[in-house]
Amino acid sequence: MQSPENSIIILFISILITLGVFLVLLFVIFLKRKNRLVQDNLENALKNQQQQHELELKALRGQMNPHFVHNSLNAIQYYIQQNDVETSENYLAKFSKLMRQFFDYSRRKSISLSEEISLLENYLQIEKLRFEEKLVYEIKVDAKLDIEEECMPPMILQPLVENAINHGLFHKQGNGKVSVQFKYIDKNCFKVAVIDNGIGLEKAKKLNNSIKNKKSSHSSAVLLERLHFLNESSHWNVSYKIIDRSVKPGKTGTEVSLLFNQKNNEND
Repeated sequence: MQSPENSIIILFISILITLGVFLVLLFVIFLKRKNRLVQDNLENALKNQQQQHELELKALRGQMNPHFVHNSLNAIQYYIQQNDVETSENYLAKFSKLMRQFFDYSRRKSISLSEEISLLENYLQIEKLRFEEKLVYEIKVDAKLDIEEECMPPMILQPLVENAINHGLFHKQGNGKVSVQFKYIDKNCFKVAVIDNGIGLEKAKKLNNSIKNKKSSHSSAVLLERLHFLNESSHWNVSYKIIDRSVKPGKTGTEVSLLFNQKNNEND
């Protein structure tokens, strides 16, 4: 017969073995869950990266508007046929520069305000060559903004300016004006407003619906999707607001404003 002391020792050892096995099982379960969590995080990161690339491609396609490219090339051809070499060369140089900017900026997470303004200036100059005196534009920058140091996400403002011209001013009788205004809010925040004196938001919507214009709604959807993705990132909070100015007495056109709030001061 076993002595009581041996029975206690055996029981104690059995408990230790059982506890050890239990702890090993817990550790294995913990490792599996941890590995699964790491894998899920990696899959989510890859999915977000893929979505980012898809949005960048959509944004690039939006900026590479076939109608804009076609109209620009037609305008260049027109000036060549008129033997206006200086204007055609100027037009072609600006168009080539704009294409390079589109491709360059689309691959970057952020660009300086100076680079964004350069792209907008180049784009508006091309549209000015096409519309001539029918289009007036201005780009106003708050003196408090350091446009060389301050950054913003690319591929956002130019489609808004294009919409202002094509949907706000194109159907307007007489000359049209587009104003792009950069305003300092604080060290991590600035506002950009794109204002036109065109036919207004509601009239533009009715016209687009009547001619079944899917391009405008698609570009707006891409913009909103891109803003949503930026807000989900660790870098930006971007709020979007659109106002139909034509509903107010004595006012015309549309104002689109974006408030860029940088979550940290580290530029990519």
